[in-house]
Amino acid sequence: MQDQQQFEQLMLQYNQLKNGSEDIRRMVENEDFDSAMSMLKSREAIFLNCKCMRKFLELTADQEKELNWLLDELKASEKSNIEFLMEN
Repeated sequence: MQDQQQFEQLMLQYNQLKNGSEDIRRMVENEDFDSAMSMLKSREAIFLNCKCMRKFLELTADQEKELNWLLDELKASEKSNIEFLMEN
């Protein structure tokens, strides 16, 4: 039961990172670079926490699949932000 709760917490944090990535995109599009930088810095602690949780959490095959799907979305969003910044 505790593993399930920890998995749900992990998913919430990764969703928070994904939503933050989308927020950063909007800030950059609006040329609000100071806010975007602040948001980037505040996300570092969440990334580190996720890394620690993943290190010790034993996931089922279904959980691993769900997590990988979310991570792929997060990576795509971050990549899109980088490409947008490089083009502009």
